[in-house]
Amino acid sequence: MSDQIPDIFLSPYDSEANEKDVYALWEKSGYFNPDTCVEKGVTDADAETFSVVLPPPNVTGVLHIGHAYEDSLQDAFVRYHRMNGKKTLWVPGTDSAAIATQARVEKNIRKEENKTRHDLGREELVRRVSEFAKNSEDTILSQVRRVGASLDWSRYAYTLDEKRTLAVSTAFKRMYDAGLIYRGNRIVNWDPKGQTTISDDEVVHEERKGVLYTFKYSSDFPIAISTTRPETKVGDVAVAVHPDDTRYQEFIGKEYDLTFCDVPLHITVVADDGVDMEFGTGALGVTPAHSHIDWEIAEKNDLPRPQVINEYAKMMVSGRLENLKVDAAREAVVTWLKEENLLEKEEEVDQNISTSERTGAVIEPLPKLQWWVAVNKPFTIEHSEIPGIASGSEATLVEVMRASVESESVSMPQERFRKTYFHWIDNLRDWCISRQIWFGHRIPVWYKGDEIHCGVTTPEGEGWTQEEDVLDTWFSSALWTFSTLGWPEETADLKTFHPTAFMSPAYEILPLWVSRMILMSAFHLGQVPFKTVMIHGLVRDKSGRKFSKSLNNGIDPIEMIEKYGADALRMGLLVGTAIGNDLRFDESKVKGYKHFANKLWNITRFILTNIEEVPQKPDTLGAEDQEILDNLQTMVREVSGDIDKFQLYLAAEKAYHYVWHELADKILEESKPILNGEDTDAKNARQYVLYECLTTSLKILHPFMPFVTETIWQHLPEKDSEMLMVAKWPG
Repeated sequence: MSDQIPDIFLSPYDSEANEKDVYALWEKSGYFNPDTCVEKGVTDADAETFSVVLPPPNVTGVLHIGHAYEDSLQDAFVRYHRMNGKKTLWVPGTDSAAIATQARVEKNIRKEENKTRHDLGREELVRRVSEFAKNSEDTILSQVRRVGASLDWSRYAYTLDEKRTLAVSTAFKRMYDAGLIYRGNRIVNWDPKGQTTISDDEVVHEERKGVLYTFKYSSDFPIAISTTRPETKVGDVAVAVHPDDTRYQEFIGKEYDLTFCDVPLHITVVADDGVDMEFGTGALGVTPAHSHIDWEIAEKNDLPRPQVINEYAKMMVSGRLENLKVDAAREAVVTWLKEENLLEKEEEVDQNISTSERTGAVIEPLPKLQWWVAVNKPFTIEHSEIPGIASGSEATLVEVMRASVESESVSMPQERFRKTYFHWIDNLRDWCISRQIWFGHRIPVWYKGDEIHCGVTTPEGEGWTQEEDVLDTWFSSALWTFSTLGWPEETADLKTFHPTAFMSPAYEILPLWVSRMILMSAFHLGQVPFKTVMIHGLVRDKSGRKFSKSLNNGIDPIEMIEKYGADALRMGLLVGTAIGNDLRFDESKVKGYKHFANKLWNITRFILTNIEEVPQKPDTLGAEDQEILDNLQTMVREVSGDIDKFQLYLAAEKAYHYVWHELADKILEESKPILNGEDTDAKNARQYVLYECLTTSLKILHPFMPFVTETIWQHLPEKDSEMLMVAKWPG
């Protein structure tokens, strides 16, 4: 066939020249859509399903190396199951990332116009933020395509689009009607910079040096306390001690009136089992309005909860601390303690400081009137497919979340992440779902005097005012597996593809998203959202450090694709690291897989050059030829088995090793004398064997290296499928 070989193989493989054309060919074919696969007969109508929803990237963001890894990993599974004849759906979508997106636009407005959101008003700000998000949308979506993600773009979803808005409002109302959503005063994590609440899971704990101060409130108060935040002590209402602590038993129940740093205090000594007798003096100053733990102590002992720090992290008391920022107030309190000879000890300590993931601000625990999801309140679950939770029975959200994983309805094969999940459940508090921003799903509640209306539409009549707050973005994201399939309508997609088959996000998002999807799916559908969860690790630099601006060690995946090709990047990310472990990114690995793509190209050229026509299977094969085909099938079985066990790193490595070291180094070299010999039967048989090795290798490599394999496939003289992406998996 040397005189018939396609011209494309006469030059080295050019990823830049081929990848965009190949992706356009895939999209044009419609095969990303399982409905098209059924219509064109490449998938049986009654075939088993395999569905995945893409963890939605920030609509205003850009593709980072973590996205590239996650997308490559999921795409490999999707392509594998599609080629195995399953009705395969991978749903694309983006997230508004409301807090970050609004903050970015507000920053631009301050810089360019010297205005705040309050100068613009709610409607204008939301319009601008929405416009900004829409203008950024094409960037992230085009970059996802560059990685080769075979997503069904006809089903694209955005967390703030019309269908998702209906789903969010419906979900809120159903949970409100069930008594699981309520409005109440509780301690929240307040971001003074972002001017909003954030969830426990969005708090980033940073280890910093601090000072532990030990002192008494006054010279005649009998107990010394220790704290790293003396400025909050002007909000103390009690001192808590362990009931078994012999040092303080005589004081339990006693009350004291005193003045602390110009602020009158009434202190009650209470007993609480939660007090650590070994920390500090073993006595805890109880500041209910500025500590989650202290709030609970105050609830148990019916204590008042005065607020002494406001939303701008400034003091609210009169006297020398009035209107001071908390850091300045801390210095002022310490100075006063020293002046009054009340300070007994100062010692440097390591402490975990709670900061906002989005703004970096130090979190202030504050009492706020917010909207909450009650996680330990029983409700009647009308329909349940979760073992251990019967339809019509009573359960709590925590109980259905636990049963979903304990029953293996949601399989979490990685034991350490399974333990993390249950630890999160065991320590779960009610979920604060309201946010004090304007961009996002506005809470579907209206007020008129003492009346409250909750619904998916505005109530009729005049005088109604809608709740100002918007919902936590994780509330809408928690509906993702079923809202993207058409819920609350009972769609064919929902019936066919839910629960989804697989979810593989990073471990840092396990409590934020995975756990909440299980919660929401259990309540609204009585189903689990996915059958298997495989948590992947983080991509780090080759020294094992996190990527950061300060280290200037960031990797732009698009730059890697332009330099080496998407296939090389995918292999560089997938080979060598088990799912769940952090992986070290090494550009030299990516470069190596660029060479491998060229090797595959050269193998193809050699085989096509050395066959006279498309070889047919001989009636009989010699022992050596049969051994080659047997070894080929062994490789196929091993690769298939590894993928089925979610061991992509082994599957990709074995496919690579076979093609380079078995096919290229051994089989091709041993074939040259046969192909150049005079034995026509031996030559024809070996041509058939080589063509089988080539087409099978392309199929096996396709989930990992889709672009180069599809490019080669499109130029083969004969093949068993129009496109490699829907060719039948060998074996």
